[in-house]
Amino acid sequence: MSRFVAVDRETSYLLPPSVDEWLPEDHLARFVVEVIDKLDLSELTRKYAGRGSDAHHPAVLLGLLVYGYASGVFSSRKIERASYDSVAFRFVAANTHPDHDTIATFRRRFLPQVQALFVQVLMLAREMKCLKLGNIALDGTKVHANASKHKALSWAHANKIEAQLRQEVQELLALGEKADRAAVPDGMDVPAEIARREQRLKAIEQAKAKIEERAKERFEGEQSAHAAKVQQRQAQRDAGKKPRGKDPEPPQSGPRAKDQISLTDEESRIMAQSGGGFEQSYNAQAAVDTETMLVVATHVSQATNDMRELVPVLDKISALPGDLGQVSSLLADTGYCSAANVQACEAQQIEPMLAVKRQKHNMPVLERFAPDAPAPEDDDPVAKMTHRLGTKAGRVLYGLRKQAVEPVFGIIKRAMGWRQMSMRGLDKAKGDWTLATMAWNIKRLHVLRAA
Repeated sequence: MSRFVAVDRETSYLLPPSVDEWLPEDHLARFVVEVIDKLDLSELTRKYAGRGSDAHHPAVLLGLLVYGYASGVFSSRKIERASYDSVAFRFVAANTHPDHDTIATFRRRFLPQVQALFVQVLMLAREMKCLKLGNIALDGTKVHANASKHKALSWAHANKIEAQLRQEVQELLALGEKADRAAVPDGMDVPAEIARREQRLKAIEQAKAKIEERAKERFEGEQSAHAAKVQQRQAQRDAGKKPRGKDPEPPQSGPRAKDQISLTDEESRIMAQSGGGFEQSYNAQAAVDTETMLVVATHVSQATNDMRELVPVLDKISALPGDLGQVSSLLADTGYCSAANVQACEAQQIEPMLAVKRQKHNMPVLERFAPDAPAPEDDDPVAKMTHRLGTKAGRVLYGLRKQAVEPVFGIIKRAMGWRQMSMRGLDKAKGDWTLATMAWNIKRLHVLRAA
């Protein structure tokens, strides 16, 4: 005869239950609470005026957000529900139940302070002897904005809709003038229809003005790049060398037919996705320590490529406390390779290892064990970096890039499920990405401590 564990949902507890008994000792929720308790939250607590009813402590709200991001729960409504349904969330919330408005308001209000907390977590990692800066791998990933690409308006379509609306306004005005002599269609309110179209025309006019402003900024950048190319080709001619290819065409000013703006989150941009297609996105950058896979610096921009993203990340790295150590080398793919980026690394005494071309996956065995080529005699920093990348030691060092930064993106997006910004606007996207990477760092520290 089978024997089963007795099930009894009616008997009351003889003593009040303790949430401390509900989780295993090595559970991630315990570690999140432990880390939050060690952070200096005075900048957050000072923001509370002390009026009205008692507020939930920032440590509880921050713990709920961090554990939520680390476990794949990002919605404030779902976090509120989990504080009732999940033992782990109950433990983090100390058996309290902040409502979703409180959680969402806290997240929006204190996003600027998240960057300082992010650095505090890195300092805690150093105290745990889990982090000492050395080789850093940099890469970017496109993160969906809290907006749909189908809610975007292109320059060509804006002009088409604008012409249609203006024609309809004229027809409605004519119909209104003849209303006493001709029958108006049943259910039509002519003044309301005109007002509705004039409101849409005003919105289209504002969208077109922003598209024109972006086109002007792009034209100025293209002009500078064109002038630099012309100057370089002229210098070659002055040196008695014939430049290769045709002279570059001067850039064209004004908006292009496919230039567009999102009507939901105008600060996001249409970006190509790695799997194909285009989405309304932001470009999220992460600098990852190759030894521990901890993210040490983050950045979010509207740029569709990574060429200009290296310097902002370098600025974030240089602002880190000196106790974390000195970055010795920076590894990045061909999307970051430029003379200006190489010089920016060397200016901060960081060895640049930026791939100048796509690396071979299966190098021939004789080429792999061939002796290193002699170092270049000139002082060109790009030539020196290219030589380092081709040496045996350089190939081994650069090989750390893929195994450090790309798994971090994969885990954050797939395992943790964070694939889209929770809020709209560039500043909120920056804070949201920092919060997601801080949650990853705490999750990673939990593993490193156990190891």
